[in-house]
Amino acid sequence: MSEPRPRRSVRRTLPERKRIALIAHDGKKEELLEWATRWRETLTDHDLIGTGTTARRVADTLALPVTGLMSGPLGGDQQIGALITEQKLDLLVFFWDPFAPQPHDPDVKALLRLAALWNIPVACNAASADFLISSPWLTRSYEMTIPDAGAWIASRTGE
Repeated sequence: MSEPRPRRSVRRTLPERKRIALIAHDGKKEELLEWATRWRETLTDHDLIGTGTTARRVADTLALPVTGLMSGPLGGDQQIGALITEQKLDLLVFFWDPFAPQPHDPDVKALLRLAALWNIPVACNAASADFLISSPWLTRSYEMTIPDAGAWIASRTGE
């Protein structure tokens, strides 16, 4: 019988220089920009990725390079999810707006699901982002476990 979920038995090491995704819903963009401005010096030591307008505004505000993806409603959240699945993202800072319904709520839920599945540290507000960005692990390599996707697929297909 196949297992209902993959075991976390594969080791992954996050590098010293982290790949950090920055995302904010419209009602939270200013808050994210204020947070990023406070942490600008720390963020300069890492690779930044963002969705749509957030990426552009962070790059303009901080004068730092930010790899821009599509806007969230146009697939940017799914692009971030793909980076998580491909193990090309190390931290997710996502200031989502609990008061505003989003047309792409299923995409947001899928993104957060992938972050949880692949053991990616996530911050959803300024306080959790402060804790995450000030962690001593931010500038060190960090070993963690992730799902053994290959073994799980093999158990489900009988291969």
